[in-house]
Amino acid sequence: MILELADIRIHPGQQAEFEKAIERGLISVASRAKGYRGAKVNRCIENPERFVLQIFWDTLEDHTVGFRESALFTEWRAIVGPFFAEPPHVAHFELTYTSA
Repeated sequence: MILELADIRIHPGQQAEFEKAIERGLISVASRAKGYRGAKVNRCIENPERFVLQIFWDTLEDHTVGFRESALFTEWRAIVGPFFAEPPHVAHFELTYTSA
């Protein structure tokens, strides 16, 4: 399983609207993508315009090719993109250790 980690900065004062939009986008769009296994969204306490999005994918290609190069990505960006103050910083991770 691959973890996509996106560090997102939104325009000030739009936190509540963004939280609704990202939830809607994950439920109605991202969840339809091949290899999508779930997501988590966290808001920064010190900087409430900063969010961390975690999406779990079966493979790196499920995200980078299957989702990013599909019509679903266009739908996704139409929902969440207007809130972005700058392009999100995205990286992918593999699990190396877990604790029960």
